[in-house]
Amino acid sequence: MSALAELLAREEGVRLLVYDDATGRPVVPGVTMVGHPTIGIGRCLDRKGITAGEALALLENDIAEVRQQVLRSLPWAARLSEARQVVLQAMAFQLGIAGLLKFTGTLAAAQRSDYAAAAAGMLDSLWARQTPARAARMAAMMRAG
Repeated sequence: MSALAELLAREEGVRLLVYDDATGRPVVPGVTMVGHPTIGIGRCLDRKGITAGEALALLENDIAEVRQQVLRSLPWAARLSEARQVVLQAMAFQLGIAGLLKFTGTLAAAQRSDYAAAAAGMLDSLWARQTPARAARMAAMMRAG
């Protein structure tokens, strides 16, 4: 770490969640901002944002975490085709692992290789009603493998 980076980390502090730079309070729903939403070591999100490269790096970190969560929670998923694993991982990314695990019938069908039933279960859900196009694409991937 450069001398400047060390100095700025010490002076700005390292904050891993978005905060209001004027008050130091975390930004949560309902909070009125006084200053600017900031993260990391003084990264002002409404002025600078992040680069495409930074967005992809964050995504890769999130994907690695989701893959681990899915395989830890559903070890049998490792034997599924890559496309079907991707469907479960994408659902966990969107819904959280706890949300994915609520699809008990869908997961049981996928585990027993009944992919038509798994796809039907996906489509018969609140998730599918809220995000119909996305659910239809993922159900098709589950069905086709």
